[in-house]
Amino acid sequence: MNRRLLPVALSLLLAGGVHAQDPSSIPPPRDVAYSPGTIRLDVDATNLTQRIFRIKQTIPVHAGPLALLYPAWVPGGHSPRGAIDKIAGLVFKADGRTIPWKRDTLNVHAFHLDVPQGVSEITAEFDFLTATGSGQGRVVMTPRMLNLQFLSTVLYPAGHYAGKIQFDPRVTYPSGWTAFTALHEQGRSGDTVDYEDVPLDILVDSPVYAGRHAKNIDLTPAGSKVPVRLGVVADAAKFLEAKPAQIAIHKAMVEQTLKLFGAQHYDHYQFLFSLSGQMGGNGLEHQRSSENGLGTDYFTGWNEKSGFSDLLAHEFVHSWNGKYRRGADLWTPNFNVPMQDSLLWVYEGQTQYWGNVLAARSGMRPLAASRDALALVAATYADNRAGLQWRGIQDTTNDPIVVGRAARAYLNYQMSEDYYRGGQMIWLEADALIRAKSAGRKSLDDFARAFFGVNDGEWKVQNTYTFEDVVATLEGVQPHDWKTFLRDRLDGKVGLAGGIEASGWKLVYKDEPNAYAKASARGGGADYTYSLGLSLNKEGVIGDVRWDGPAFKAGIGSGTTVVAVNGLAYDKDVLDEAVTAAKTGAPIELMLRDFDIYRTIKLDYRGGLRYPHLERIEGKPDTLTPILSARK
Repeated sequence: MNRRLLPVALSLLLAGGVHAQDPSSIPPPRDVAYSPGTIRLDVDATNLTQRIFRIKQTIPVHAGPLALLYPAWVPGGHSPRGAIDKIAGLVFKADGRTIPWKRDTLNVHAFHLDVPQGVSEITAEFDFLTATGSGQGRVVMTPRMLNLQFLSTVLYPAGHYAGKIQFDPRVTYPSGWTAFTALHEQGRSGDTVDYEDVPLDILVDSPVYAGRHAKNIDLTPAGSKVPVRLGVVADAAKFLEAKPAQIAIHKAMVEQTLKLFGAQHYDHYQFLFSLSGQMGGNGLEHQRSSENGLGTDYFTGWNEKSGFSDLLAHEFVHSWNGKYRRGADLWTPNFNVPMQDSLLWVYEGQTQYWGNVLAARSGMRPLAASRDALALVAATYADNRAGLQWRGIQDTTNDPIVVGRAARAYLNYQMSEDYYRGGQMIWLEADALIRAKSAGRKSLDDFARAFFGVNDGEWKVQNTYTFEDVVATLEGVQPHDWKTFLRDRLDGKVGLAGGIEASGWKLVYKDEPNAYAKASARGGGADYTYSLGLSLNKEGVIGDVRWDGPAFKAGIGSGTTVVAVNGLAYDKDVLDEAVTAAKTGAPIELMLRDFDIYRTIKLDYRGGLRYPHLERIEGKPDTLTPILSARK
């Protein structure tokens, strides 16, 4: 602003000519019930062609000022990513008359109304305009399926804990569709399903997958009285066909998870699973369900040697780690109080660890493939995280808020949410240490049961924890200076790949990708991370460039396109041959394109092709195999 205009603006503000919202006009959340009554929520999910959810809320009210909030902070997303940009057409009415509203200018997720005297109920109507293309966000509606997240469809009164605001949800689905959710049905009228009345926190924690082609697969372990089901929606009926052996593997995953924790924190569990090339993929945890999205060939293109993704195992573990128990600073009374992510290395890091372990124990991923997958993670933290020179895993717990999962120019140097796989490496080392110090009598399994497997059957209670709680439970499992162990690794004082050797294995590099990496390769890209220090897509566009690696030192940057190699048009085979030949021959000559500028550089790299593998250390006990082996 022009400095000469500041006095004018200030005088207008003081005179009332410019209105600034008072944050105190938004009541802080209190642990008291919303006394006017239950809010009815009607969602019309039938507009598939334009991909619009139509929302109507009927809200009991008292006369006077009313502040309504649209959720900002996304549980499981650990960040303020509520899709307020996608709501439009907001109108409030009472007795057929429109009630004016104003958005709070300091808190754009808050809406202020004055409820007229004599009015005991208002309606709020708006459209939720879902993404019609991936550039607008994740696609959640297609002609054949939809993902309804109630977090996106509610306005709720400020001044109350989310658990103290009651909702009566009803959803109208396209005719003939099947819907899966953790909510219990209360009744039906045509294509409209009336779900049980629930508090807002449980409503938000109970999303829906619905589809034209759907199947609910029973995964309940033998003898269990608590149902676990896999609700699958797919682009076509043929993608739903799962072989008995495949279903058995998924049942084994559930069984191995229950053996690990020894308790269940849900009255039933519903996996929500989309197999689609149209609806966006995802993985998001909830206490009685999880949202999971992968490609159409999950069952039909199954490779027995590489196995299934560990996505379902990861999200299932979150029912214990993240939902029933979560970091104390991650729990908030409603969805507009900021979360703090300092313990995500437990919430996500240990879940990442158990997701991979349970995939191996259940056979979702064979033992050899599980070791190969671990080799890729170990190599990342041994040789491809230059960012650890300036920040630790602890600082990356801020990334959901700082980065919001945006693309990064130099990922290995900037880092992003490394508490997942970096945390996985910390917990692998902790497991190996417990097993070594206890002569195999104890393991991280004992921590999981003691920390997460308490109070069997309890699920409506938030059981939070602190760093000190984590340390105390580890001490109870196996005496050690766990505070120093964790802080050294979280704060970057100690490397993160130590768990590999502690488990009796070593990281080595060979000139062929390991079997799991080969089977998992998609899209025609090429990975030279541990040789040239770069990766490329099918068209030769460079993705990440390893900081201070050979390519970086030669002046090659992220986003550059490799046009030719030694005078030949780029493709992976041509570059493979050039890297191999350069071991004893001339430097590699690359023609590069940066925007509209072409240049040629000589890359003097002589190390040949290098890909991560794990090999046994002679004479050292193998604890990795027991970690990855099924529990009897």
